[in-house]
Amino acid sequence: MTLAIGLLAAVGLAISSYFTAVAYRWTPPNVRWIPSFCRLEERTCASVVFTPSARVFGPPNSLLGQVFYAALLAGAASGRLADPHLWWLYLGVSLVTVGLGVYLSHALLFVLRVPCPLCFVSHGVNAVICGLLLFLPHAG
Repeated sequence: MTLAIGLLAAVGLAISSYFTAVAYRWTPPNVRWIPSFCRLEERTCASVVFTPSARVFGPPNSLLGQVFYAALLAGAASGRLADPHLWWLYLGVSLVTVGLGVYLSHALLFVLRVPCPLCFVSHGVNAVICGLLLFLPHAG
């Protein structure tokens, strides 16, 4: 299970890093090194990066995602995901990300009307990570 969390965190880190680079205008949304099926379209997907919903807690959501995914990767690599104190922290943050994902998915579909595939993939990754954390054997 730890390996699965680590792999999903790596996927989440890649997606959130791309979104962060676009949000800070370090790279254009249609940069060539991103596979075409993942590229953000400037008029649709990339536009969501610049909406208020993309900065719920101040900095870009994707930047906060990078921190979360890096922490998950560190926990998976060190074998400390199941440490009782860290597990509660990981789970708490994960539950917040899932709740935020529900809110942001609603905003994407019904407010912004932008079906951003990478956004939905990252929300799905967060939901699966949360589910895996819930069933991760821990001593707490």
